Amino acid sequence: MTEKLEPIDVLLVEDDPGDVLMTQEAFEHYKIRNTLSVVSDGEQALQFLRREPPYEDAPRPGLILLDLNLPRRDGREVLAEVKASAELRSIPVVVLTTSEAEEDIARSYDLHANAYVTKPVDFDRFVEVVRQIDNFFVSVVKLPH
Repeated sequence: MTEKLEPIDVLLVEDDPGDVLMTQEAFEHYKIRNTLSVVSDGEQALQFLRREPPYEDAPRPGLILLDLNLPRRDGREVLAEVKASAELRSIPVVVLTTSEAEEDIARSYDLHANAYVTKPVDFDRFVEVVRQIDNFFVSVVKLPH
C-alpha cells in the first residue's frame, strides 16, 4: 500500500537570483508538486514565518531551505530564531549554502539545523541536490502536521 503524499509548502530563503531560478527549475524539472515560496533576506523570512505584513496570508512551510549569507539578517540569525520559537521549531530547516567552512557547518548544527548541504556550482548537480532534499524530507521523513 502506497501512501498518497500531500504537497507541502517550501520556503526558500535565498538572495541570489540565479540560485532562486535554479531551485525553481529543479521543482519544475522533477515535477515537484510542492509549492515554493521565495524571500530574499533574513528579515523577510522571519516576517513570512510569523505571518507579519506583507505576509499575513503566507502558508506555513513544511520545509525551509535557508542560505546562510543573507542581507539584513543572516541565515544563522534566522535559524536561531526559528529553532527558539515554540511555534516554528518543528519546521525542518535545511541550510543550503555555498559555504564549506567547518565553523559554519558546526554552528548550523549547534543551532539545530536539520541538514547542511553545500550548493553545487554545476546546474545539473544543483537540480539533483534539490530533488534529493525534496524526496528525503517529503517522501522519506515523517513530518509533524
